[in-house]
Amino acid sequence: MKKADDIATTIDEYIAGHPPKIRTRLEAMRKTIRKHAPQAEERISYRIPTFYLGGNLVHFAAFDRHVGFYPGAAGIAAFKHALADYKSAKGSVQFPHTEPLPLALVAEIVQFRVAQQADKRATRGRKSVTKKSAR
Repeated sequence: MKKADDIATTIDEYIAGHPPKIRTRLEAMRKTIRKHAPQAEERISYRIPTFYLGGNLVHFAAFDRHVGFYPGAAGIAAFKHALADYKSAKGSVQFPHTEPLPLALVAEIVQFRVAQQADKRATRGRKSVTKKSAR
């Protein structure tokens, strides 16, 4: 693992800084997210891999015992029942290294978040048109 003062500036660097078994899991997460959010930009935000689409879409990160996935509070709430077997918090879920990654579920959550971001952009667009019309 990278030292705290050797912070990754790209997702490639972040993944490369982990042991091979963890790297494989991180690459699978990245590939799944990329497939379902192809227009999202890859970044490092909060020192972890982030997909950005008009705002932070999802993040993921490696830890000693799990891969953390961060789809935000709405992403967790919308899939509460499907995520019931995993340790989760308001905006995050932990996928233990002792279990296969639930990539189909990750894909569904990413699709939900993409739709949510599209709705936000559309709403912002309608608000600016309404403000212009009111002038």
